Amino acid sequence: MRKIIPYNPDLVPLAKKLRKNMTLGEIALWREIKGKKLGFRFSRQIPIDQFIVDFYCKNLKLAIEVDGSIHFQEGHPERDEKRQHRLESLGITVIQFSNLDVKNNLSQVLDEIQNEIEKLTPTPNPYQEGKNATP
Repeated sequence: MRKIIPYNPDLVPLAKKLRKNMTLGEIALWREIKGKKLGFRFSRQIPIDQFIVDFYCKNLKLAIEVDGSIHFQEGHPERDEKRQHRLESLGITVIQFSNLDVKNNLSQVLDEIQNEIEKLTPTPNPYQEGKNATP
């Protein structure tokens, strides 16, 4: 059974607003990952705990962040690190890319995401397949 990840319901209106106002990098990445294009369903601008992650796959507990220029301003790297530690404490894997990386190296970003998906994808136990399988 999948563990339910907590979220702040007060963040839902902001998440909806962010979905309507995505950055160019977020738009470009969303076009490539929506609709199970990478084999798993991703959602965008999802509240988790006290944060909103850009993209999230609940089956893999994988969050993808596309950081714009604000993330490089004073104090922001420390907040991002605190956020990442909190998300990881909830069992979520977080990978981050800059807006520039997504815009200039989209194929490399997609390769990195695919590599992370492969690491997080559980391999089926061959002994559990079929009714009469025995170890």
